[in-house]
Amino acid sequence: MGRTFRYLSEFTVGEKFTTLSQTVTETDVILFAGITGDKNPIHTDKTYAEKLPFGTRIAHGLLGAGIATGLWGRMGMVDGSAIAALDTYWKFVGAIPIGDTIHCEITVKDIKRSEKKPDRGVLNLEYAIINQDGKVCQTGYMNTMLKWEE
Repeated sequence: MGRTFRYLSEFTVGEKFTTLSQTVTETDVILFAGITGDKNPIHTDKTYAEKLPFGTRIAHGLLGAGIATGLWGRMGMVDGSAIAALDTYWKFVGAIPIGDTIHCEITVKDIKRSEKKPDRGVLNLEYAIINQDGKVCQTGYMNTMLKWEE
């Protein structure tokens, strides 16, 4: 069986991908709160959160970003070519209430082959996390170092 991932040389600027969807559950939020220690009541206290503008508990912003990278990872596009995550720029433009179903629309924004190490380069992806109602919840960019080709 042939490989299913891509090398950096096989991506095209402007190329777009849509991930599968995932419902953000109570379990996701509680586990994330426990792992990170971020137990802010907007995420963990139903009565408190109901009094805030969103009217309900919401997922941690970084949980959304983490799910986005997981949804991209599930596509298998860079499994076998990724070397390292380099940096991330992220904006939280809307809440992700518990129970929302989100997916990502991902666009290849830039591809740079390394001049010093031409066997690798950087893939810059633009992410938009979108909920079941078509509302954008988060946006961002991630740079990942990939192998250029085999």
